[in-house]
Amino acid sequence: MSDWHKSSYSGGTNECVESREHETGADVRDTQNRELGHLTFTRTEWNAFVEATLHSHR
Repeated sequence: MSDWHKSSYSGGTNECVESREHETGADVRDTQNRELGHLTFTRTEWNAFVEATLHSHR
C-alpha cells in the first residue's frame, strides 16, 4: 500500500484530503480529522472520480 499524500493543488493549507492508492482502489481521509478514519473506494470508483476531476478542470 502506498503512503498517504495530498494533492499538489492543496498548497500549504490543511483544508484538504489525503489519499493513498492500493491494488484494489484507494482510501481517502480528511487531513484535519485523520483520527476519524477513511473512506475506501474500489479501483473502478476511484478511476471514475479521477477521470471526472481531470475533465472538469480542462
